[in-house]
Amino acid sequence: MSAEVHSDAKIAAAQSLYAALATGDRVALNALLHPDFVGHAAEGMPFGMGGEHRGPEAMQRNLWWRIGEHFRARADARQFESLGDGRLLVSGSYLGSARRTGNPLDAAFIHILAFAPDGRISALRQLTDTAAWHAALDGPGRLQTFDYSVSGGVATVCLNRPDARNAIDMTVAQETLEVARRLAADGTVRAVLICGNGPALTVGGDIGYFQHGQSTVFGDLIQSMTVPFHQGFDILSRLDVPIVTAAHGAVAGGGLGYVYAADLVLAAEGTRFLTAFAGLGVSGDGGGTWHLPRLIGPRRAAQAYLRNTPITDAEALEWGLINEIVPADELRERALALAGELAHGPTKAFGAMRQLLRESWSNDLQSQLAAETRVIKDTANSADATEAITAFPQKRKPEFTGR
Repeated sequence: MSAEVHSDAKIAAAQSLYAALATGDRVALNALLHPDFVGHAAEGMPFGMGGEHRGPEAMQRNLWWRIGEHFRARADARQFESLGDGRLLVSGSYLGSARRTGNPLDAAFIHILAFAPDGRISALRQLTDTAAWHAALDGPGRLQTFDYSVSGGVATVCLNRPDARNAIDMTVAQETLEVARRLAADGTVRAVLICGNGPALTVGGDIGYFQHGQSTVFGDLIQSMTVPFHQGFDILSRLDVPIVTAAHGAVAGGGLGYVYAADLVLAAEGTRFLTAFAGLGVSGDGGGTWHLPRLIGPRRAAQAYLRNTPITDAEALEWGLINEIVPADELRERALALAGELAHGPTKAFGAMRQLLRESWSNDLQSQLAAETRVIKDTANSADATEAITAFPQKRKPEFTGR
């Protein structure tokens, strides 16, 4: 075959790939894949299937055969498009069901295939709706400690252990990661509201859970909780949509992470913020040692940590931990209205703003100016920017679509 692989040959190779996957034909797969093949599965795929897989054998073992272990599924490729750089874009859906639950699977995908000069597939990047994979495995009732819903572009993420004042146990920690993955995978979400049912947003770690945990070594137990907990906050920090948090009652310990994760925070009158770690003889989690000095200053953060000094609602407002204090009976309504307002805004621009603000901490001024120049070009090419520029001389409010 010539050095330049023709489009028809690429499409034929892709179709052969999906046929071989449907039948589990290892011989055909090994013939189709280049020895230096590199696959990249979507982050957030279940069972650790996401990430990079180097070599045909690793891709088969760690992704394709693992899918076969847990799902009866096939890749239904519907469109093939040659890209200008020689790669092939394939779009379609994974269709089937989860073996354990029998729940249906219908997960949209995009595959970007690269080819070696001899015509074999040298790389495959998978983008897919990871939330659909998890939903097929676990069903609609999987979340035990959160109320989660999406309506009008707003995803409401509500801690739901009211009898425990939303204290954080292993399930809350794991479901913080699960919720973050769902948010990242759902293209209909344009803003997020984080809130809590019951008397408090969250009082932090569940001491009763620690006392009755399976491990007698608290450090091992707490570490096993903080890994998914922190992964969830990492994903939240990189979402391309704004986050609003409604804080009320006591907000303590690692639960402060739900405040740090937000771009805008409303707090009910009388809300108190407490690191609480010194009282338990531990150093802290939830990202507080990074966020709190940047939000309220290093001296105040040191006092909050070392002396376990509570931060009142008035202090939180004055120091920049929150944006507004509202009457307790209006908190949820006001926060939802704010999230709804953001959900009707220029979503691409909001995502770019979040990225620029996040990266500013590690950039010097020259680097930040360069980043702003690069990113504003991208946002200026968006449909929302075009709509806003068109609406301005017409003296009307732009109708943003998030594109």
